[in-house]
Amino acid sequence: MSGAHPADATDLAYKKGLQKSVAAGSIGVLVHWFDWAVYAYMATTIAAIFFPEGDETAGLLATFAVFAVSFLVRPLGAIIFGRLGDKLGRKVTLSVVILAMAASTLVLGILPTYETIGMLAPILLIVTRIVQGLAAGGEFGSAAAFLGEFSPRKRRGFGCSWLEFGSLLGFLLASLVVFVLTQALSPEQVLAGGWRIPFLITVPLGLVGLYIRRKIEDTPEFEALQKMETVSESPLREVFTRNPKQFLQTCGMEIFMNVTFYVVLVYLLTYQETELGFDAGRAALLSTLASALGLIIVPLSGIASDKFGRKPVLMTAAISLTVLAVPLFMLMQVQSSLAAFVSTFGLAFILAIILGTHAVTVVELFPTRTRQTGLSIAYALTAALFAGTAPYALTWLIENTGSMLSPGFFLAVVGVVGIITVVSIPETKGVDLLKDDDLDTPTATSARTATDPAAS
Repeated sequence: MSGAHPADATDLAYKKGLQKSVAAGSIGVLVHWFDWAVYAYMATTIAAIFFPEGDETAGLLATFAVFAVSFLVRPLGAIIFGRLGDKLGRKVTLSVVILAMAASTLVLGILPTYETIGMLAPILLIVTRIVQGLAAGGEFGSAAAFLGEFSPRKRRGFGCSWLEFGSLLGFLLASLVVFVLTQALSPEQVLAGGWRIPFLITVPLGLVGLYIRRKIEDTPEFEALQKMETVSESPLREVFTRNPKQFLQTCGMEIFMNVTFYVVLVYLLTYQETELGFDAGRAALLSTLASALGLIIVPLSGIASDKFGRKPVLMTAAISLTVLAVPLFMLMQVQSSLAAFVSTFGLAFILAIILGTHAVTVVELFPTRTRQTGLSIAYALTAALFAGTAPYALTWLIENTGSMLSPGFFLAVVGVVGIITVVSIPETKGVDLLKDDDLDTPTATSARTATDPAAS
């Protein structure tokens, strides 16, 4: 990677540090989404082993309700870790959140079932998901701010795209593990204990991520704030008093991304299995292939945003989602492997364009003083209100309206939100991440120039 940056991009030590930073920023996202994808992919199994026997739909709704509850605590985690990151640095929160995620996943992997301990089982399940939700509330803001501030200015879109590359890789690994599990074990064996395997796999991944994150340095921009003595004393208050416009724009962007993400990569597998009658292996394989496609498109989308700008790339995705969501869900209902493949890939392609560009766009909207707090809260709040509840809402809608196209119309509305948001934001390609709001002392400008010799 090359380009102007606060550090000398031609220096070998800097390049090695950047590579380590990309690994540190993306591995936590990988761990987080591996865990969440496994939970979503195994929703029907979890419903059977953690809730009383009875109505299958009620059990599935209860499982998704637990999923939604964990999202509702994300804003609290965002406030805690966002404030911590803007006051003490990105490195601190990167380490804490991955440790919390690994610990809660380990507990879930060894939890007794409803058959063993009765109602205590779903209660403990909720506790593990709450801890995960708190950690997840701090993960995106920490990783996005970290990657954005370490990426070269001219290739910042490409650098930030690795955040979502990590999330897709987590989904890819999760769908592969679930696919292998369903092929290698009988349904009875999965219920008897095979379901624990994917969750236990997350633990060593988390420990590797913790090791990497403890070895990194903090970002040049945050270190510049420390040298200028302009680190915010109250980043939460500043977000709403000095950056309310950026916060609202970020909320719109994250509604656009989060809901599309959860419908395509979380809910779609359950939809194909329970509503369209796909067998679990086929649905998991489609999800695997969709994630693999995203791994290619996401970095290309980041590169495109560096060349053409953030707005053109995002507007292309928003219009595509608005126009194509319903037709793609119509195509998915055709009893054909080719139709299932094309429709799933169409949705995944649109999602990948969004994923490759949204993070860098919102990173560039905020000043460094409040970047992690603003990103964390906007991301967590929209995820809690709109994304975490999406699987539950769509299951309820289909059950009560009888329309199999409900997810398509749902996504079309999200596409309109994306269009409105993209129109409202400025083009941020190549902007300086140290902004006027960061420069509150007479020595700030000279310190800034010393830190970023290429700023001019």
